[in-house]
Amino acid sequence: MNEAPSEITAVELYWRPGCPFSMTLQAKLQDSGLPVAEINIWEDSEAAARVRSVAGGSEVVPTVFVGEHAMVNPDLKQVLDAVLHYAPELA
Repeated sequence: MNEAPSEITAVELYWRPGCPFSMTLQAKLQDSGLPVAEINIWEDSEAAARVRSVAGGSEVVPTVFVGEHAMVNPDLKQVLDAVLHYAPELA
């Protein structure tokens, strides 16, 4: 029996303290009204590993997931486009 894919409930924003690119995207996502789960990779080793798995082994932030779709250092438009494509229910 196949399991149904899990429902996407938020955009996942992986970040670390002091990163100006993360802070800029955080602010824009907060203004967008989208549900966002913010994950600090310095406090969560599994999160850091997930980022490395899609960023060529580096801990590049911000990294954003919309479901299983990963984006390394995206701009707001890329995130919004991904939401519309992969999780329109969040828009």
